[in-house]
Amino acid sequence: MKDLSNKNVIYICKDGIQYLQFRKLLEYKDIINHAYSLGIDRNYRTARAKAVEQSSENEKSDAEKDYKQLCDAIETDYINVVKPNQTHTKNVQIVQNKINKNRPDFNLTQYDNTDGLITNQKEIILSTTNADCILLLFFDPVKKVIANVHSGWKGTLQKISVEAVRKMKKEYECNPEDIICCICPSIRKCHFEVRKDVQEPYYNEFKELPNIEDIIVKIPDTDRWTIDTVEINKIILEKEGLKKENIIDSGLCSVCNSDLIHSYRAEKQGYGLNTALIELK
Repeated sequence: MKDLSNKNVIYICKDGIQYLQFRKLLEYKDIINHAYSLGIDRNYRTARAKAVEQSSENEKSDAEKDYKQLCDAIETDYINVVKPNQTHTKNVQIVQNKINKNRPDFNLTQYDNTDGLITNQKEIILSTTNADCILLLFFDPVKKVIANVHSGWKGTLQKISVEAVRKMKKEYECNPEDIICCICPSIRKCHFEVRKDVQEPYYNEFKELPNIEDIIVKIPDTDRWTIDTVEINKIILEKEGLKKENIIDSGLCSVCNSDLIHSYRAEKQGYGLNTALIELK
């Protein structure tokens, strides 16, 4: 099997279940549990649009099985999973408790139009999903607070990662210098090509960044640009007060590794989803 381990993440295959864990977060394994799923044979999509609703129930059932097997592999109970209904917003919600008592909190209206979750409650597993978008796992080991954030290109443009940190500060008095942020596999600058309709708002929003010309780069002889959305998140999080050494990047591109990681750009129609999980024990 392909080993994606590097200086920041470790690849694990347990009973046929493949996932990544961040070496930094494993330093706190007595306090938190986490994983980023691998394997394009698994799909963590719990709902589809109404246009394809006929297939959604089977897909949801399969997803629940995949969640259960992943949670079993990291020795936690999948019933405690809480997942927002992601729609590329900057909305981040606090999770005080599970809503469903005997099954995961999937597809609940309480989490509509939500792309990030925060909690300080134990045994609540925060989940987000991606297929190229950035997923960020936050952990404050001092205040014992976690967050899980989905930041696609729209979310990054809206600075949802900063929104999550500000909410951690406001609701739980977290000190940004204590917060660890781990960046899961996502599309990288090598494959994130856009046209002017995306390049222009990005440039207007982030043109004050000192290295903007290295972040947004014109592809010669084309009408396209590449954008390093991961680097943007690193910079804006550091500006918000996180220590550079506490922003931990997996360094893995979903497109380059589309044999193990779902990628919208590689799979196109019918693409699957990976999940990132984090839980306070």
